[in-house]
Amino acid sequence: MSTAVPSLADLGWDPSFLPDPSDDDVRPARVTLQGRDVWRVHDGAAEHSVGVRGRLRAEPGSLPVAGDWVLLAGGAADPVIEAVLPRRTTLARKQAGQRTVEQVIAANVDLVLVCAPAHSLNARRLERELTVVWESGAMPVVVVTKSDLLHGDVAQTLDEVRSVAIGVEVLAVSSYDGDGLDVVRALIPPGVTGAAIGPSGAGKSTLVNALVGHEVLATTAVRSDNRGVHTTSARHLVPLPGGGLVLDTPGMRELVIWADDDALEATFVDVDTLAAGCRFSDCGHHSEPGCAVLAAVEAGELDEDRLESWRKLQRELAHLARKQDARLASEERRRWAQLTREGRSRSRP
Repeated sequence: MSTAVPSLADLGWDPSFLPDPSDDDVRPARVTLQGRDVWRVHDGAAEHSVGVRGRLRAEPGSLPVAGDWVLLAGGAADPVIEAVLPRRTTLARKQAGQRTVEQVIAANVDLVLVCAPAHSLNARRLERELTVVWESGAMPVVVVTKSDLLHGDVAQTLDEVRSVAIGVEVLAVSSYDGDGLDVVRALIPPGVTGAAIGPSGAGKSTLVNALVGHEVLATTAVRSDNRGVHTTSARHLVPLPGGGLVLDTPGMRELVIWADDDALEATFVDVDTLAAGCRFSDCGHHSEPGCAVLAAVEAGELDEDRLESWRKLQRELAHLARKQDARLASEERRRWAQLTREGRSRSRP
């Protein structure tokens, strides 16, 4: 991160992050870059490459991520992260693959710019991304990037996005000609941390560079089919001139939600509102009599693809809950087995 940050306050520090500042041997710092087993932090005076205490590596999910506030020990020559402070917001997904494990993408983010490229809008992916953001505790804003490719169809495209991103601010931005950049900057004033998420080629790094005013992140020109090439492999927390900070994230091919029913309701507020009129409180909106949701589909008031997307995400959440319950039960069985073995060992003469 090349732009100097003069103080912890500019990094978003609030003393309430550390309610007991009694340990003089450690100091707060924020993780400004996270790569593969690589961390950089800023302690308000300088940026450092740091190590992580072994106990953090030993505990699942304990490693710091970009945006985390940490306690730093050691001098400038050998700084090390001693602890990760409690997170106010957690942007996460299910880890890719078969394991039912949470993968934290970023921490302590106030605002998430959900980047949707104008040339390849995907409503179903956007619903997933919004669910992830609502679950995090941050505020989503949909940014339709590369709006210069729309050739005058901006209003219609924004209306299409708003039909999916209900109650969420939707903006059209062109990093190429600067349209909409001032509006985005105004959303990230001093003390606020934003993050940019979206698929590879959505123009996230280009957007961050445009907000900063010069290139701080590597980008690759789009191909002839208007698709970008994946360039971001680390997560960078970048300060905006006269404003807050924005975090660039790698594009994610697979986005499996790690959320609960409340986050899904926030994304599908239209379905949830209609469901209140169903005859049965546990209506699944399949073939039940008196289903207000199905009636809305029949009347053309609700898109059938959107209802099917809601059903699919409901099934994913149910599957996730079952896998989590099974994992917790397995861990509990192992714990009791260990206690039993220890008890037998102590009872032997």
